Amino acid sequence: MNSKIDSWTFTVPLALSAHSRAEQLRRYQSNPQKAKEVYLNALAVYAVNFYLQCHEFETDWDKSDSCNPAMQMLMNVADLVVKNRGKLECRPVLPNAEYVTIPAEVWQERIGYVAVQLSESLREATLLGFVNHVACEELPLSKLRSLEELPAQLHTIKSAVNLSKWFENIFADGWQLLDTLLGTEATELAFSFRSALVVRRCKVIELGSSQSVVLIVAISQQSEQEVDISVEAQPAQGQIYLPSNLQLMLVDEDGEVIIDTHAKSDNKSIQLEFTGETQDCFSIKIAVGNVSVTENFVI
Repeated sequence: MNSKIDSWTFTVPLALSAHSRAEQLRRYQSNPQKAKEVYLNALAVYAVNFYLQCHEFETDWDKSDSCNPAMQMLMNVADLVVKNRGKLECRPVLPNAEYVTIPAEVWQERIGYVAVQLSESLREATLLGFVNHVACEELPLSKLRSLEELPAQLHTIKSAVNLSKWFENIFADGWQLLDTLLGTEATELAFSFRSALVVRRCKVIELGSSQSVVLIVAISQQSEQEVDISVEAQPAQGQIYLPSNLQLMLVDEDGEVIIDTHAKSDNKSIQLEFTGETQDCFSIKIAVGNVSVTENFVI
């Protein structure tokens, strides 16, 4: 299979296997319009899947909603699971179109959106570019970021920690009990939660040059939708103070810093407190000088 790769686009021949899989998914749909939608979505996902495999990213199409006939019936979905990163939405673009259609129902829980232009004969699919976030159903193709930036973008993404799972005692690797990492050196945690039920976990954050801190996250369910969240940085065991000028930042889905604080030369702890809602996504960025680490979360 030959593919043309340049700085701007990536063209994938739609082989028999692509159409075979699209046809298999289409057959589950009795509505002709929905069947066509599913078919075109499947071709777009096939093209993105091929592109990512060429760039040595692991994918799992079978675990994507776009491979689930029931989900296809309920939603206009063209997602592809990228292992250890999240879901990438692969949206088909018709020939000569000036925009890509991205339904509002897929605006959440995505790490990006790739526009895939299908040829009139459906023998080729060309990846045109991508965006990280969307806020309109018809996105002009002129607004797309260059495709050559996508691999680097994906390499920076870590899987989001699902905080709602913490209430079920399900924790991602690396998140441990406070006593395990802080022992008797833990300072008093100044959480001001209204609820008695608080779940706390911590993780060592390596910042280079033998510098490390312990990131502590505490959550408390205040209502069916709202969760109070506290994020604190403390010195790792064997250290007395935090690194001078350590920054602790709350970052929204668009990469904007919402609130931040920083350590002085004698701080043993710095902290952020805020409230989020179910399905909210955010990141916590810890930085010293030019070195930074970002942890991603979803409520």
